[in-house]
Amino acid sequence: MSDETESAKEHELYSQRLEKAERWRALGCNPFGNGFRPADLAGDIARKHAADTAEQLEAAPPSHSIAGRVVALRSFGKAAFIKLRDRSGELQIHVKKDVLGDQFERFKLTDLGDFVGVKGTLFRSKTGELTLAATEYLPLTKALRAPPEKWHGLADVETRYRQRYLDLAWNPEVKEVFLRRTALVRYLREFLDRRGFVEVETPMMHPLVSGAAARPFTTHHNALDIPLFLRIAPELYLKRLVVGGLERVYEINRNFRNEGISTRHNPEFTMLEWYQAYATFEDMMGCTEEMLSGAAERVTGSLRVPYQGQTIDFTPPWPRLPMAEAVRQAFPALSESDLKDADRLRAEMAPRLSESERKHLDALGPGAMLAVLFEHGVEGRLVQPTFVTDFPTEISPLARRNDTRPEIADRFELFIVGREIANGFSELNDPLDQKGRFEAQLEAKRRGATETMDYDEDYIRALEQGMPPTGGEGLGVDRLAMLLTDTPSIRDVILFPLLKPEKR
Repeated sequence: MSDETESAKEHELYSQRLEKAERWRALGCNPFGNGFRPADLAGDIARKHAADTAEQLEAAPPSHSIAGRVVALRSFGKAAFIKLRDRSGELQIHVKKDVLGDQFERFKLTDLGDFVGVKGTLFRSKTGELTLAATEYLPLTKALRAPPEKWHGLADVETRYRQRYLDLAWNPEVKEVFLRRTALVRYLREFLDRRGFVEVETPMMHPLVSGAAARPFTTHHNALDIPLFLRIAPELYLKRLVVGGLERVYEINRNFRNEGISTRHNPEFTMLEWYQAYATFEDMMGCTEEMLSGAAERVTGSLRVPYQGQTIDFTPPWPRLPMAEAVRQAFPALSESDLKDADRLRAEMAPRLSESERKHLDALGPGAMLAVLFEHGVEGRLVQPTFVTDFPTEISPLARRNDTRPEIADRFELFIVGREIANGFSELNDPLDQKGRFEAQLEAKRRGATETMDYDEDYIRALEQGMPPTGGEGLGVDRLAMLLTDTPSIRDVILFPLLKPEKR
């Protein structure tokens, strides 16, 4: 069907529905009305009367009133069956002309997608389905646009993301994904609240690029005439609060990173960050195991969670894998001394990259090169929950150096199904060391690096006031939601993911 034919058909259906809305109005019903208050929910009715037999219902038919969207309609002239869907589920409705009288004319103008209110008594149909026999029928909202044909399983997933309201309205399993996500976020809050953490809100517009190494979105404040950056991460503000005496603090935050879009990346995303005074990165790993295994049980009912044909076992404890050891396993030609030689690591990596990608490696030191090999050769193999430890200090500008091996940081990242899910470390509370790390970030920016942090003088001043030994962590809520809802793309767990503008 051509675009012109499809458009003409849509226009015709729209006109027909608009005419029906006016006919409802002529019958004394506002097609966009208000004031109907259902006493019951479809799902509650179904559960309450699930065991009632047809004979029991006939002997003492219970009365109910519900409201919802018409999602199925079978008409037989003077009688019909429709299905109403509300937030709790669906219920079949039986409408008959000899019962409704003049109200049956209202029903005859009903289309799929309309919202209606119904009062009636419960019975079981000949097929045994629990059904409400309508004694009152009230139109509530006329849907002027018809639902797309074959909407369920629509191949154009971008249309489903763009018109999420339709995706939710006609695909109950999609709504279930977002209800699970809500349950996940609720659990994360409960977990931290029970442990004495305080939830806070920190700025989303920053005067500096801070909190993580990423490319920011920029904006401008007219009254102050200053540039501002949308938040990459709230880390430095949250640690300022630890300095101020909030020893256990967290934020479920929206972050913005001006990066590509993929099944794992959306420029606007949700993270949980939490900081605990007198804790180490090892404490944070233990906390993460407890938090995520509990989340898996709360959201899915099991520690063994199906994901895209695999089973992810959240049962703690999870393996701890040093980064250098993981790289040597993946690249057996490298010796232990090779891991400290940036040129040798570049030579190992070069055949796997394009010419433009190889140029990017020229300015990287051995620690950053080790991370490149890890990303290309190891990440994708880490299917079950695994903590990768011993990150190079070179790529950890906010993490504390290890006391015995200063070239590595007391840092870990959690990987599941080849994806980074969390990043945590013992926080750097030495203002002199932090000052040097910031200066190194500035030097990297001067050499052409695009994902660096600015020098934050006020944060140094805060550390100079004294920050207690602290452990901190950031957890990707969207990626965790993907795992616990068995969805392949981050767009499946974000209600309105970023898309290219729609062509007109």
